[in-house]
Amino acid sequence: MSKFKKKKSGDLPAISTASLPDIVFMLLFFFMVVTVLRDSNLLVQNTLPKADQLEKLKKDRSVYIYAGKPSSRYQDKYGNQGKIQIGDKFTDITNVKFALTEAREGLRPELQDKVMVALKVDEETNTGLVSDIKQELRDLNMLKIIYITSPGNPVEN
Repeated sequence: MSKFKKKKSGDLPAISTASLPDIVFMLLFFFMVVTVLRDSNLLVQNTLPKADQLEKLKKDRSVYIYAGKPSSRYQDKYGNQGKIQIGDKFTDITNVKFALTEAREGLRPELQDKVMVALKVDEETNTGLVSDIKQELRDLNMLKIIYITSPGNPVEN
């Protein structure tokens, strides 16, 4: 009987799975950080008017106000008149001040005085609704207003 045995030359070493949990958690954290979540569900129709001079702005200082007719699945409940949406809720013009104050408080403290209000208004919305929104913004001293449009040539329409 021999004391020493030769290793079999045809065997492959087993793959080490010790670092596999580390890789899985690293991928998980990567996708958690990179993924952008949707802020709100759109409850109104929103066909934006076209403009040829656009500028991209940062979203961290903005409060979005959507205005337009309710989308087809909400027309039975809310009718065909223009509605205002702030966040995920329809808001009446009398409640715009409260909703904007609440949205302003949701921003970081250093940005609360520098809030920009972004209006996403459907191209078929009544201008009276837009002027009512602007009057409420004046009363709150939120004078920085941005009109969100889609890129295109307004002359072609």
